[in-house]
Amino acid sequence: MQEIRVQASDIEGRFEEMAGLKGHFHFAEKKGYAGTAVYTKHAPSQVVVGWGDAEFDAEGRYLELRFDTPKRKFSVISCYFPSGSSGAERQEAKFRFLKGFFPHLVALKKEREFVLCGDINIAHKEIDLKNWRGNQKNSGFLPEERAWMTKLLDAGAEGAGLVDVYRMLKPDTTAEAYTWWSNRGQAYANNVGWRLDYHLATPKIAALARTEQIYKTVKFSDHAPITVDYDFKL
Repeated sequence: MQEIRVQASDIEGRFEEMAGLKGHFHFAEKKGYAGTAVYTKHAPSQVVVGWGDAEFDAEGRYLELRFDTPKRKFSVISCYFPSGSSGAERQEAKFRFLKGFFPHLVALKKEREFVLCGDINIAHKEIDLKNWRGNQKNSGFLPEERAWMTKLLDAGAEGAGLVDVYRMLKPDTTAEAYTWWSNRGQAYANNVGWRLDYHLATPKIAALARTEQIYKTVKFSDHAPITVDYDFKL
């Protein structure tokens, strides 16, 4: 879960557990802002709160649960990338996040397998949003952001070599792939959406992905949850 917008006092006695799943959280210092969570059936061997950048760790943007065994090191990560849509200052913050976060993921990939589930706030390709022609100068579809995603998914020497799991399973899907719709106008009703939410996995984990689903039965946010089933045992 991303952008949970709560503090520990809001969780206490109410949401520490849901549906038999134990919750883990990274709260932003600012009340009512950002934050990430992971609910899990299995107890993690370690919980990592933040990725080591003081600016963005203060905003509660990274939570990593490690499930290590003698045979495998594996992490599930919830990550909430900054949005730059509110203006130039936040766009610059977003660029700072991308610059610092890339080497973190490269280093992590050398140490362990992982799947990062997150609101990335970037639509990678034209197929990933409805009005791509009119959004080429807007945050979320800027050339620099898209190039960052391309490098992240590049398996070459300069890339991070991660896998966009949904796109691996559904390489040609357009309208059904959207996970976010503006609250303005009739964007949701007309399915004028963006694909901003991802599972980004190391190749070995991505190879275990079997099915995907974007949940739209009930609308409770401007985002729709994305689920991927993986065929592996901890």
